[in-house]
Amino acid sequence: MLRRILLGFLLLLVVTAASLALWEPLTAEAPEATVFKPTDVRIARDKFGVPHIFGKTDADVAYGVAYAHAEDDFATLQEVLAMTRGRAGAMLGEDGAKIDYAAALLDVRTTTARDWPRLPADVRALFTAYAAGLNHYADKHPSEVRLSGLFPVTGEDVVAGFVLRSPFFFGLDSVLGSLVEGKPLNREGGPALDASGKIVPRADTPVGSDPAANGSNGMAVAPARSTDGATRLVSNSHQPWTGGVAWYELVVHSEEGWDFAGANFPGSPYPFLGHNKYLGWTNTVNRPDLIDVYKLVLDESGEKYRYDGAWRPLEEKRVWLKVKFGPFVLPVPRTIYRSVHGPVVKNAKGAFAIRYAGIDQSAMVTQYYRLNKAKDFAEWRAAMAGQGVPATNFIYADAKGNIGLFYNAMFPDRPDGFNWRGVLPGDNSAALWTQTLPFDRAPALVNPRSGYVMNANNTPWVAAGPGDELDAAAFSPLLGVEDDMTNRATRLIDLFEASSQIDEARLKAIKYDTAYAKTGYAKAWIDRLLSLNLKDDPALVEAQNLLRRWDWNLDGKGKGDALALMVLRPANGSHYQRRAGPDPRTVLAEAAAHLQDHFGGLDPKLGTVLRLRHGEGAYRIDLPLDGGNDTVRASTLWDAEPDGRLKVRHGDSFIMFVTWDKQGAVRSESIQPFGSATTRPESPHYNDQAPLFVRHQLKPVLFDPAALKASGARFYRP
Repeated sequence: MLRRILLGFLLLLVVTAASLALWEPLTAEAPEATVFKPTDVRIARDKFGVPHIFGKTDADVAYGVAYAHAEDDFATLQEVLAMTRGRAGAMLGEDGAKIDYAAALLDVRTTTARDWPRLPADVRALFTAYAAGLNHYADKHPSEVRLSGLFPVTGEDVVAGFVLRSPFFFGLDSVLGSLVEGKPLNREGGPALDASGKIVPRADTPVGSDPAANGSNGMAVAPARSTDGATRLVSNSHQPWTGGVAWYELVVHSEEGWDFAGANFPGSPYPFLGHNKYLGWTNTVNRPDLIDVYKLVLDESGEKYRYDGAWRPLEEKRVWLKVKFGPFVLPVPRTIYRSVHGPVVKNAKGAFAIRYAGIDQSAMVTQYYRLNKAKDFAEWRAAMAGQGVPATNFIYADAKGNIGLFYNAMFPDRPDGFNWRGVLPGDNSAALWTQTLPFDRAPALVNPRSGYVMNANNTPWVAAGPGDELDAAAFSPLLGVEDDMTNRATRLIDLFEASSQIDEARLKAIKYDTAYAKTGYAKAWIDRLLSLNLKDDPALVEAQNLLRRWDWNLDGKGKGDALALMVLRPANGSHYQRRAGPDPRTVLAEAAAHLQDHFGGLDPKLGTVLRLRHGEGAYRIDLPLDGGNDTVRASTLWDAEPDGRLKVRHGDSFIMFVTWDKQGAVRSESIQPFGSATTRPESPHYNDQAPLFVRHQLKPVLFDPAALKASGARFYRP
């Protein structure tokens, strides 16, 4: 009898396990297959494996973009697609379920279902073709599919990825996280605030913590400032080196006139930055206040909220998050709320509604495509005026010698009379903005007298040389534009001002600068470290003296570089996030202990400590790096490995130098930290760019199809 009971119990476990393994893909909504038949698609791979996609139509090219990217990084593409379908939790577990919750809270699929039929026909064709290219790869490589039922995907699925991820670039994820956990709001454009709008001091930032300093550098030089009359653009985005927002380099050519070289993120049918024959641009993260939080007044039932003296029903929807636990995917229930303001989060302090730039719209998918195909400054500005991309600086240059810095943001048209930096009253319609200010109300600097523009995640008021500053007083404080300066911005201005005419070599030297300016937060922080009374600790006195002799340059050549690198990172993190500064003695002690424990002294070579590492076993690469957390040559974020080395994972990523000569002919060079196939260890292009990257070298972009063919590139059809 006992044996029969045990066998029955084991059978029940097996049936339950099988059911849990099967229920999620069977209950997932399966869209109809995307119908697209390419006319003529060819892919060419250059010496470094960079895909050059050729098509008779733009849609053909988008199909090839999807297929080529899948060849190099199908694993990451699937993670992005799972997010758009509310199945990230089923693939990635708890971390993925948080994204699924955000997608449900923001009601992403309702937005895309409404907007998809309204998008221009050529945009829908582009996204439909891109989805078809992904489906084609999945059909040909079923063993690589990570989640049953994920394919086929549709063009609408791909658009949903844009709607979901776009607001995270201006801090919506941080605000959502703070509200869900009931913590003080970490808002862009200023310090953290409590529910009453008062500034909340942040906790100290410990050594080795992640300051999450999203950043980038962008520069453009006009012909009048160049030795050879050329126009130059430097794209120097700082992104993670792997994952869903890692750059992927590509070149596209369509017989419909779409020719572009640059890079995109997984899940995009076109580049987000780079150049065509006529013009180019790059982006840097800006930090305007584009998010407003409203506290709702609920009735006793918690089911209604007060609005202009009347009670309205709080929209409520039950969702089931699909969360992977070990071999099983379990349903986890959550309730999603929404008011007239937008998504609502309930926590122990009440119910809070969120309204943000670009809420419930997908116009960014059209804007990026129009920017790609713009043929002159007027067309490019017209595409920018379409206002689909909610935030990010654009640094522009073109073949006719125009340069500019555009502080792009979909600024809410906020009325006076409210504390927009605080938590707003949710029961007063006067506090609810419904429109966005036009593009020409945003800060911009075009063709300054200095002959250059730059941005390094600093305030837009300083974008060129002295005398070219924008007047902050000419812009409403309700825009919430940041006034921060970074070390990178200070150094760029200093370096440009110290140069007369700028040739290609000088511009590259500026881009690869590894120094700190003896001003701002860095100077104040080092002064605090040097002023500590450390007589009770001889080891720390030694560290202090080493810092005193440091030459303020993280080039790996001077003494004290490794120690300076480690003590400056938490200071930069607190400065960038506007947190209270860390304790200087603790920071110095922890950095000194790390170096002593792992390297037997306080002054190992910087390149011994700071490393570019990627892969395992025979595919592993391990190379020295330079630069730091806020140097123009950026090694922004790293993880301490068991051997004490600091493995960089975020910083200088895709770098591109673009030049239009006097006659307007374009050429460019680029580099990536690893290679084109970052998740394919067996590929020759897994790490082939890394040796060049660490030596500050670039490779040619074979934008001219004739040059590509002459190079011996491999052509094939997907």
